[in-house]
This record gives sequence, structure tokens and C-alpha cells, in this order.
Amino acid sequence: MTDQTTPGPAKPAHPVSPVAHAGNGATVPTTATIGVSAAAAPTADATGTTTPGTAVPTDIALPADTAATPGVTGTATSDAAVPTAGIATPGASDTPGPSTGLPIGAALPAGTIPTAPTGTPGTVASTGLPIGTAPATGLPTATAAALAPASASAPTPASRRRVNFTLASAALFMFFVTWSLSWSLFSIWLTQDIGLSAGRSSLVISANAVGCLLTMPLYGYVQDKLGLRKNLLYWIGGLMLLVGPMYIYVYGPLLKTHFALGLVVGSVYLAMAFAVAVATLESYTERLGRFHGFEFGRARMFGSLGWAAATFFAGRLFNIDPKLNFWAASVSAAVFVTLIAAIRVTDGRRSAAVDAAASSVSLTDVRSLLRYPAFWGLLLFVVAVTATYNTYDQMFPSYFSSLFGTKAEGNQMYSDLNSFQVFLEAGGMALAPFLVNRLGPKRSLLLSGFIMATRIGLSGLVTDPMAISAVKLMHAAELPIMLIAIFKYINRHFESRLSSSIYLVGFQLAAQLGAAIISPLAGIGYDSLGFAPTYLLMAAMVAAFTAVSVATLRPDAKGLPESVPDVPASGRDAVPEPASL
Repeated sequence: MTDQTTPGPAKPAHPVSPVAHAGNGATVPTTATIGVSAAAAPTADATGTTTPGTAVPTDIALPADTAATPGVTGTATSDAAVPTAGIATPGASDTPGPSTGLPIGAALPAGTIPTAPTGTPGTVASTGLPIGTAPATGLPTATAAALAPASASAPTPASRRRVNFTLASAALFMFFVTWSLSWSLFSIWLTQDIGLSAGRSSLVISANAVGCLLTMPLYGYVQDKLGLRKNLLYWIGGLMLLVGPMYIYVYGPLLKTHFALGLVVGSVYLAMAFAVAVATLESYTERLGRFHGFEFGRARMFGSLGWAAATFFAGRLFNIDPKLNFWAASVSAAVFVTLIAAIRVTDGRRSAAVDAAASSVSLTDVRSLLRYPAFWGLLLFVVAVTATYNTYDQMFPSYFSSLFGTKAEGNQMYSDLNSFQVFLEAGGMALAPFLVNRLGPKRSLLLSGFIMATRIGLSGLVTDPMAISAVKLMHAAELPIMLIAIFKYINRHFESRLSSSIYLVGFQLAAQLGAAIISPLAGIGYDSLGFAPTYLLMAAMVAAFTAVSVATLRPDAKGLPESVPDVPASGRDAVPEPASL
């Protein structure tokens, strides 16, 4: 039998190492780089049949002592020809092999696939090839993977980044549409449709905060364990689909007839479907942003737009029939679930690293936060400042609508004002990262606390509808700064693989804990003193604890201490600078 070889033209662009001799007398470089143009020359096998050559990428280095395989041709990087059939292994002996009867290393007839008995050390039983060798080409697996052409339908990392950014932004938009339709007029719904007093409405808000306290640690821990997987988001989407029937047929009737039971049922559902779910979605989006390299604030901006768009119609629908808001919320929830299902993380190696880091999260890691002073400094700011502000803001719609001649006029005016405010808030979400990066997370948190104290205080001083409307718009500056600063503070001072637990426990849970304590006290103040005097007391409290936080929040210059090692695999350091989308 005559071995047929196809020598490639000389290409002295790359030096090669000394050559080894093949069994048929041809020489093969011990290190060669195969380079080829769009089409490789055809080759002839041992039977004389001409087979088209397979084009391979240029400049793919083959490991030492690796010979080209039948059907794969190209341009060699030296004057030595690369045979396409009958290649013998360098260092062959005359000892017959166990499966072929030929001397070890002798040339095999073209088209012959060597086999090895089961259990042969270092080989795959089905092919007889060394472990780590691709059966189709005989090349090492890594080299074969590099030579394989990329699928034309597979998205590139850059295109997938853009797609996921768009899907995450749209999902935030639809989540906030759903939440706004069911929640933006919640206190008005309690007082006007259900018929509760301001004091009882405050108890409902306090019970909702307790529901959040019980749910947030679980959600945070589970999401950290899941990494970039979406199991928890699907669960949240399923609960959101039930928002219409829940409000109309369960929650509202229970509050009218069995108030205590309504408190329990409503607090559990609203916490799992919205109050805690929003923090989970934001945390997932922020983690996805670190993975792909886009700013969380840019995606979160669309959540604000969704809230604004829904609020614009919520007041009008409420004046027609409050139930319309809840049914519309269920419809928008279906769109949310569809968008979440479309998000794909296709970068296998990096996403696997994220999942590996996520799987390493344990309850011990979460408990260790309690020994970290920076965690307690963050808790103090959130409980005393943010929780007080949230308590004020939840009953503000009822106070605002009471300043107008009729309740219907006040409801529609608040709906329009809130919609305009959230549109401004969306612009703030786009600009806030630049300000927070300039000031640093700690100073930005303190700035947000100062804005909160100012807004609460002015709400207790002005009574003119136009003036208090201007005060309401201050929220459009405060919320973006605080939200972006919270995430950047967490990423600077804590392990990024615990970001969901810290955000849901250190920020959201702490805020709900504060609300559970402050809301009943605020309700007593509303009923006994009135809204305006109570607001002044709350403003003084927020200002005082903002001043205390100057000392208790960890300075940005200290960063992450060595005693709390970071895990870059979760994505915080995987993309040093946000990439443009």
C-alpha cells in the first residue's frame, strides 16, 4: 500500500521545532501551526478517492508530536510536509499493539480506527484514543474545539449582553407596571374603598412590613444560592399573576369582615409577590449587570418609567372602578413572566463560575455578617433614616388628596403628579451613577438622607397644593441616589457573592423592620396630632440619624477588609469597567 500525502506549500512565517520521523519516512514538525485560507486543497485517501479538504482557522497551534489527521489539510508552517494518512507515532517500537497486531506506532491503513480493549489505561474504550482526544479528528479536545467552526446562530457575547440588557430592562418595566397598578393608590384604596381609618391603615402597612421581615432573609439566601438562575423569579411571576383575584376576592373582603386574618394573608402575599420580590429582581438585575458589564441604574430606569406609565392611568381607573387596576395588573404580570423566560446567560465558563460561587454560599456566610461592623452601620442608617422616610411616604397619598375639594379630584391630581415625579425619577436613574461615582457611596447615602429629611419637614410646613406638589418631586432626586449608592456601598464593603442577602437583609429587611416599629407610632400621631406635626417629628428623627451615620457608615477609602475575602467569580471584578451597549 502506498501512502498518499498532500504536502502544503512552504510558509516560513513561524519557526518550528526539530522534526520527528513518521513511519513512512515523512517528517512532521513537533510543533506546527496550521494556517489556511478559505478553502483547503483536496486530498486523496489510500483508495484514490479524492476528498475535499476541510478549511480550518489560521494560526491554530498544535501540541508537540501531534500529527495532522486524514481529511484535514492546510498549509504547513515549515518546509516539512504534513501527511494526511498513514502517520506513525513518533517513538514507535516493533512490539505488536494489543488491538491491531501492528508494531506500536506503525502506520495504520487510511480509514482504520484503532480500538482498545475496555480498561486500557489512558484510553477511551470506544475509540482507543487517548483520554482528552477528540474522536472525530484525533486532535486534543481543546485544539479540536478551537478548530471547530462557530455556529452561525449562536449569539456573540456582545449581542447577548445587549439582548439581556433589553430583556432585563423590559422585565423591570413590566414588574413596576404591575406593582404600581396594585400598590400606588394602596392607602387610598384602604381608606376610601375598604373604609379603614388612618390608624387601621397604618396597622395594615405595619403588618405588611412584618411579612417582609419573615420573607426577605429566605429570598436573599435563595437568590444568592441560585446566582444567575431564574427559579425564584418564576415563583414571583406566578404570584404576580394572581394579584387581581387576590385583591378582589380574598384580601379586600377579609379586611372588611375578618380584619386580623386579612392582615396575615395580605402581608404574606404582598411580601412574597411585590415588596420583597422587587428587591430580588433588582438584586438579580444588578448581578446580571456586573456579569455583562452594564450599569444597574440604566436598567432600573425602565422600572421607574413603568411605574410612571401605570400610575398615570391608575388614578383614572380607580375613579371608575378600583377593580380595573387589579385586573390590569394580572395582565401585565403575564408579560413580565414572558420576558423573564427569554433571558439567557450563554457564556458557559463565566456563568458556571458565577453558579459555582453562588453554590458556595452557606448560612454560616450570612451569619458572619453579624460580626462585621460595616453591616451594623448600614443597618442603623436604613432602619432610622430610610424606614422612617418610607413610613412617611406610604401615607402621603391620603394626606395629599385631603388637601383638595373632593377626593376624586385629589386622587387624580396625585396620580398625575406621581406619574410626572416617576418620569423625573427615571431620568435620575440614568444620571445617578455618575453622581455616585463622583461622590462615593457613603457621601451619596448621606446626601439622600439629607434630601429625605428636607422633604418630610417641608411636607409638615406647607399646605398649599402647588407647594406640596413641588415637595413631592424631591423624591425623584432622593430615590435614584439612594438606590444606586446602596448597591455600590454593598459591592465596595462586602463579598459580592452575598450581594442579594446583604441587599435584602441589610437594606430591604432593615427598612421593613423599621417600618414595622415606626408605622404604628406614626398612626397614633396621625390620629392624635395630625399629619403635619407628625411629619415634623419624623423629619427631626431622619436628620439626627443622618448626622450619626457620618460616623457609623464605613468610609469608602477602606473598601473590603482582608478579613472578608471577595470572590471575583461572582462577577464583581469579572468586568472591570461597564461596557457600552
